[in-house]
Amino acid sequence: MSAKDLLLEIGTEEIPSRFIPSMLVTLKNLAEEGLKQLRFPFQGTRVYATPRRLVLFVDGLADRQEDLVAAYKGPLWVSAFDELGNATRAAEGFAKSKGVSVNDLKDVNVDGVRYAFAHVREEGRLAGEILPGFLPGLIGKLVFPKNMYWQDPTVRFARPIRWLVALRGAELIPFTYGGVESGRVSSGHRFMGDKCVKIPSSDEFLDRLYDNYVILDQVKRKQKILAGITSLEHETSGVVEMDPALTEENLYLVEYPVPFIGSFDERFLEMPQEVLTTSMKKNQKYFAVRTKEGKLTNSFVGVANNRAMDMRVIREGNERVLRARLEDAAFFWAEDRKRPLAQHVERLKDVVYQEKLGTMHDKVMETQKLAAWLCEELKMLEIAKLVERAAFLAKADLVTHMVGEFPELQGIMGREYALASGEDPRVALAICEQYLPKTASDGAPTDNVGAILGLAERVHVIVSCHKAGLEPTGSQDPYALRRAARCINEILWARKLDVDVCEMVRTSAGLSLTDGATVERVFAFLGQRLLVQLKEKGCEHELAKLAISVTRNRPLQVLRLMEALSKVKDEPWFDALAMSAMRVRNILQKAGEVGDAVEPSLAVTDAEKTLYAGVARLEPVVEAALRGADWGGLTASLSELSPAISGFFDSVMVMDSDAKIRANRLALLKRCNALFEEVGDLGSLKLQKEKA
Repeated sequence: MSAKDLLLEIGTEEIPSRFIPSMLVTLKNLAEEGLKQLRFPFQGTRVYATPRRLVLFVDGLADRQEDLVAAYKGPLWVSAFDELGNATRAAEGFAKSKGVSVNDLKDVNVDGVRYAFAHVREEGRLAGEILPGFLPGLIGKLVFPKNMYWQDPTVRFARPIRWLVALRGAELIPFTYGGVESGRVSSGHRFMGDKCVKIPSSDEFLDRLYDNYVILDQVKRKQKILAGITSLEHETSGVVEMDPALTEENLYLVEYPVPFIGSFDERFLEMPQEVLTTSMKKNQKYFAVRTKEGKLTNSFVGVANNRAMDMRVIREGNERVLRARLEDAAFFWAEDRKRPLAQHVERLKDVVYQEKLGTMHDKVMETQKLAAWLCEELKMLEIAKLVERAAFLAKADLVTHMVGEFPELQGIMGREYALASGEDPRVALAICEQYLPKTASDGAPTDNVGAILGLAERVHVIVSCHKAGLEPTGSQDPYALRRAARCINEILWARKLDVDVCEMVRTSAGLSLTDGATVERVFAFLGQRLLVQLKEKGCEHELAKLAISVTRNRPLQVLRLMEALSKVKDEPWFDALAMSAMRVRNILQKAGEVGDAVEPSLAVTDAEKTLYAGVARLEPVVEAALRGADWGGLTASLSELSPAISGFFDSVMVMDSDAKIRANRLALLKRCNALFEEVGDLGSLKLQKEKA
């Protein structure tokens, strides 16, 4: 069986760069799955893309399918053939359905039962027969976030398809898709290459495109971008701000990258640097350039898709476009500062947050109340005024011209406009930091003013959405409530803020909320998110559940208790204690009603006396440790109790024949169980280990 490389090129109008990375993965997966289903052996697949083409290579594709040999189980043998060996209707129908003769059915024993089996052999077909049907089907499975049609409304793609190349080695694979016939003619670079590039075979494809200024391999294209930018850095002594997302976006905007450096008027540097970098990145896909000390310069680096004879033409053209963009930004910056930031707050009454939840102004006022409560709860009255002011101004920048143009600058512009309005720097910082952490790589707020504001807003949003029936369902979470819950815990942990989250929920819900079921749903939602985060940190499921139950809804204490438990969970005494807790619970469940009073005089063994003395001594110690969140002290107390309870079970028969002694021992175990329940369901830990 011979093997050759298969090439499929889908030539199009320019595809949006954001569509391409995920589509390369999809194309690769669909091709491999489809070929495996067709029983075509191949060595591997490669996928490439530029703005004008998606390309699939299948390396070492066999010239024919593998033969199919399959065994199908049919009716019982006694039902398929009578006593004389004549075929019944059941046998005839089964044989016909599998395309074999009745005489070819085999008697096969399966677990002691005889069945009629049909063995079917299907000879593999040639690649030339299968691929003309497979390739258009593969193209049809590619679905983009937005699709277009150009002739036939039933045929859609990211952009209109202009040419198709399909070769297996030098052999043409003929098919038609979207009114375009496959062939061996590709297209070079739009400006520098030939419009018609003949491809003799799949082996010559990459070289032919390269000769026509198309660097198809995105890895090599990226290397060329980075090498060009590095060279420009050496020329300018600056440092290019290499944003990975922007690098990938540029990668799929060009076929032959030519980095260049340009500049803009220094007067634009008077604006906040985030305005400049956002405008360059969002509108023009430019990289900012900084000094080695990190100061933004008036230079930028772009990636052209054309190597002009005179690169000054390209540079000057890009500079003119950027100048217009920055003039707009400068106008917004000047207009927004004509009035203090506080005067924008009233305009939030005209901004609907959500039709069931009211306006953005309503949200601000409710957040402000919750933030004030948090200051009292956390005993941070010294920053209460700052928090109140930050909460009042928190969303004012949403109605400014700049944030209207660049929504990603919310918070950042609020900070800048607050400083320009003479607000306290900590208030300005809080307006910006209320959104932190935005992503998993972001840090938490650096100041408690912003941290409290961020907590208050997120709790308010979660409670409000649950009130309105807008909680997440399955994969749908339009108001990002899961992310909000995650951020609450991250802020509490990072800033070491010890607060009862459930009490925050009750306060946010307010006295007007009489639906207790809604509050309980919020509790369950937050508890589940906390559990997920603890497991992501490597905490065991049952241990995390125990920590949550003990710490009474205080995420900071949950984490601290988990740290204490993690230090002892593998100690022999902890395992023995969990085993004892499980035994105590099981004995009490079977014993029925058990009295509360323990009579020391009825303790006839040393083990009983030791356990009684240990429980009596540790009860107030454990209670104090729980009340004071002394988790190290708690685990130390448990380590003292463990040998006493283990010794009790080793030497004492609980169900003594003497009724009084038996009742006294059960009462002692009941007291032990009450102590265990104070520190969670220890018995479940052992049960979970046994199941595992």
